[in-house]
Amino acid sequence: MLKENLVLLRNIHGFSQEAIAEKIGISRQAYAKWETGATVPDIEKCSLLADVYGTTVDGLIRTEPIEGVGMIPPAPKGKNIWGSVAVNDRGQIVIPKGARDLFGLTGGQRLIVLSDEQGIALIPEEAFMASMKRAMELINRNADEP
Repeated sequence: MLKENLVLLRNIHGFSQEAIAEKIGISRQAYAKWETGATVPDIEKCSLLADVYGTTVDGLIRTEPIEGVGMIPPAPKGKNIWGSVAVNDRGQIVIPKGARDLFGLTGGQRLIVLSDEQGIALIPEEAFMASMKRAMELINRNADEP
């Protein structure tokens, strides 16, 4: 898993083996051996790699299988990839249990649906309203300043 993730992350970020090796203070040959699985980096080098790739050490060594897609790269630090869901004829989806547990979502809880050109996001109504309240306070505070 590690060797596949290293190749995938390096290519996603557009780095050469030499560029990554330079960033973490090793030779290109040493990095190439990690990508082939001939050797593995020590934990300190894994930490440096995770920083360069914007993921976690755990993310470096795990793969995420997504039904119908295959293996995907590890999610960036602080992000999650929950997999795919199907939209039924009424426009309903089932939020994966791991996501419900992480965000404390329960039946009947209201969510705000946001979107951009790439997709949609669901945010608990309480969190959204708290953010809007803070934004309005900042706007009002700035309006009061000369």
